[in-house]
Amino acid sequence: MAWLLVVVAGLLETGFAVCLKLSHGFTRLWPTIAFACFALGSFGLLTLSLRKLDVGPAYAVWTGIGAAGTAIYGMVFLDDLVSTLKLVSIALVIVGVIGLQLSGSAH
Repeated sequence: MAWLLVVVAGLLETGFAVCLKLSHGFTRLWPTIAFACFALGSFGLLTLSLRKLDVGPAYAVWTGIGAAGTAIYGMVFLDDLVSTLKLVSIALVIVGVIGLQLSGSAH
């Protein structure tokens, strides 16, 4: 259950990163409100998950999901540059996150 919270928190991290860009420096109301909601939800779920998980692997999974998700979202929806190096780097982040999760971090 704690890992599920980390995964959802990571997805919410993707949401707050995208909304941060869409807020244009907090000058647009709705993306700014969405940013705050996603950020509070993400940090809240991460906090709950850390009651049962080691901080290192949980934080790595959370940031890995957020980083990979944000990069993928940007390429698909925000016309960010798509390159082989970027795709390979995202894959390496995902492999690293999986490796940390499999490292036996749950109590």
